[in-house]
Amino acid sequence: MPVIALLPIRQSPHSSVFTEISFAYHCSYYFKEASFSLQKFVSLYCYLVTTMSSEELPAFEKNKGFKVCTSPNPEWTYGQRVEETPEGKAWVEGEKAGWTVVDTSKEETRRLYAIGIAGIVPRPIAFVSTVSKDGVENIAPFRRVSHWFNQVSPNPFVVSISCAHGGPKGAKDTLTNILNGAGFTINIISEPWVEQSNVCSTDAPIEISEWPLSGLTKAPSIHVKAPRVKESAFSMECELLQTVPVKDPNTDNTVSTLVLARVKYIHMRNDILDPVRGIPDLAKFKPMARMGGLTYATVSQGFALPRPPWDSLPEEAKQKFAGDATKQS
Repeated sequence: MPVIALLPIRQSPHSSVFTEISFAYHCSYYFKEASFSLQKFVSLYCYLVTTMSSEELPAFEKNKGFKVCTSPNPEWTYGQRVEETPEGKAWVEGEKAGWTVVDTSKEETRRLYAIGIAGIVPRPIAFVSTVSKDGVENIAPFRRVSHWFNQVSPNPFVVSISCAHGGPKGAKDTLTNILNGAGFTINIISEPWVEQSNVCSTDAPIEISEWPLSGLTKAPSIHVKAPRVKESAFSMECELLQTVPVKDPNTDNTVSTLVLARVKYIHMRNDILDPVRGIPDLAKFKPMARMGGLTYATVSQGFALPRPPWDSLPEEAKQKFAGDATKQS
């Protein structure tokens, strides 16, 4: 193996230790791969330097808030093609650069992972609190245990999280605790305490609780043993409904477990609710989302696009498109 000299990674005053830890953690995977190469290592190093360093980045805009605006193309009419606006034309022109098509049955796992988390965005974050059989309280954001999380149905209120397997311990601590059946909580992360949640992604031994390290506060739950995060303005108490193993088609080994959970109680802080509708107001809630790589994102603007009932369409439009559909069939 070649000898590699590393330049110091540029660090912000707030992330010096975790930059080194994260870098070593990511590089360790490549040392395990038979396809490891110096070029791959250097590429990874350069990527982490540019994504982790904050010395040359602009300061985070605090209290930017959330604003509702018009849609990107409010003048759109029925049947209008994308390239008929300047922005749409530029977008369509981009296709001339061609396509990269990935055969998922032939691509390496880590490449597929990188593509998935960069392309399926933005993603909500499940900050999951669980308790082990021995009473050790574990808390971790999705980047450590659950790569994908979302709501499945409103009634019954069911959510899903996918827990990746890996390492000699097999299932991650969170999945192990969930399978114990004592219930768990999902706490939505907001902007003011994202750093506190991120530190819980450390790969601590199962007997170690991340709570003291994070500086976050435990709040008692009503139905489940696991505590809620007091700082979270939107928390859900969940009980295990069922699990679905996801298997590697080549080895038949379980590589991930999809957890379906029924939400028994939802806790919403009054100061973040819309006073009329009684639901979270994004400007007050300030939820965080995940993008590709190590990137988090905020929600700063949005627009409404009502679903148009067929009966509301102009008669000439209905006749035209009905005729086009008949010709195509």
